[in-house]
Amino acid sequence: MTAVAPRADQPADDATETRRSARSGAAGLVGAATSGLFGFVLAVVITRGYGTAGSGAFFAAIGVVTVATAVCTLGAETGLMWALPRRRTGPDGDAARLLPVALVPPLLIALLVAVGGVVAAGGLAGLLLDGSGDAGRPLLVAAFVAVPVVVAMTLLLAALRCVRPIRAYVAVQFFLLPVARPLLVGAVALVGGGLVLGLTGWLVPAGIALLACLALVAGPVGLGRAVPLRPRRTDWSTFWGFALPRAASAAIDAGSMWVGVLLTSALADQTQAGVFGAVGRYVLAGQLAMQGLRVAVSPQLSRLLGRGERAAAATVHRQLTTWALVLSWPVYLLLAVFGLAFLQLFGPEFAAGATAMTVLALAMLVNTGVGNVQSLLLMGGHSGLHLAAAVAGLAGTVTLGVALIPGYGATGAALAWGAGIATENLIAFSCARRTVGQPLTDRVMGRAALLTVAGVGAASALGVLVAGRGIPGLVVALAVLVTGAVALVAVPRVRRGIRAILTQIRGGPNPVPTQPTKGR
Repeated sequence: MTAVAPRADQPADDATETRRSARSGAAGLVGAATSGLFGFVLAVVITRGYGTAGSGAFFAAIGVVTVATAVCTLGAETGLMWALPRRRTGPDGDAARLLPVALVPPLLIALLVAVGGVVAAGGLAGLLLDGSGDAGRPLLVAAFVAVPVVVAMTLLLAALRCVRPIRAYVAVQFFLLPVARPLLVGAVALVGGGLVLGLTGWLVPAGIALLACLALVAGPVGLGRAVPLRPRRTDWSTFWGFALPRAASAAIDAGSMWVGVLLTSALADQTQAGVFGAVGRYVLAGQLAMQGLRVAVSPQLSRLLGRGERAAAATVHRQLTTWALVLSWPVYLLLAVFGLAFLQLFGPEFAAGATAMTVLALAMLVNTGVGNVQSLLLMGGHSGLHLAAAVAGLAGTVTLGVALIPGYGATGAALAWGAGIATENLIAFSCARRTVGQPLTDRVMGRAALLTVAGVGAASALGVLVAGRGIPGLVVALAVLVTGAVALVAVPRVRRGIRAILTQIRGGPNPVPTQPTKGR
């Protein structure tokens, strides 16, 4: 790869990198929180508007779009996140040469998949959407027609993250898409529109986001200013040498939940698929903090690892893993204990998924506990190792799913997916530790984990004892947690820690000077 701008080649000490990651991470977390809120609203709209069977078909159609998009992008979105930070932008740079390399093959594959999917929609509807009636075929036709648009949007979103400040990415990915979707789907449901119109309301914001990304990316890379777009032969070999192993793992990552939905739909029934889909929406919403942090710092990790500054990259990883743990573990612990309460918000018929919720919430403690080790592998150029971990996780999910779903429905799907999650993350953590060659955990993370489990565990136990595992018990637990959080703010040491984080986010001097890592 051609070198990035000269100033990007200069090493920075750990304090500078942690301040940079804190600012990016805070922006990503704000966006993720908004996306999570409106993602929950969307799940409520779908489940309340279309019931268990209807929402099962709706979630299955979304799963088709998600899995097809992940397959068709061929790993190019991660390739852009890895390669663009190592390139020069602007009219005199070479970043624009990557766009044809990254965009043309995925879009050609997406067009082929769209045509093939439309032709085969009738047969696939009988297999995947059994019980959806006459809406099955047009539902899949709409899903496949949208695949090229969603693929282009996904790739340009990755480019946007690398060439613009993170707030531009957050505005499109975490505000435009998640806010527009429940509004449009809800409007369709209110006027009595069917599943096809509802899915169209979910898809339209992707087209709007595509146009927004195109406008925002064009300026920084120099499009329209006679910038050369013809790639060199080495551009193709270097980019796709990284991206192709990622293609398979990206499909597995994006489709992990939807594989469970589709297996449940095929091996059980639409009602069980709808229950599992509702459970999965909560699990994915809890993961948004991790996703926001990952997208925020991936270009930074690519720059650091590209310069061989592994200690600084590990420092950034440990800091943001601690953040993710403190923010995500309370959510998953509450989901594990009060799954019944959360599912009752969708409707009484979804309460059957409480056990599945507990299983998946516990599995996600492993996922968030190891941090974004996948990003360390990918941004370090080790897409093959990441693929090996993802394949191991998928194998566990599918094998257990085939064995458990026919007899246990949504609970069997949750056990299968949970085993796959734990397998993939533990393997990825082991590989990242060896390749980075630096500690990925520390005492700060250990203390944060113990305090989080103790605090949320005590509040949850009190809620269950006082009012049970339904909505009243959840309200009691949340009240205890809020009271405890307010009391913690009064502790001087906690206030100093909060001030230090806010100073990093504002870009001020690091309150505790950090010595540069040796060997730079």
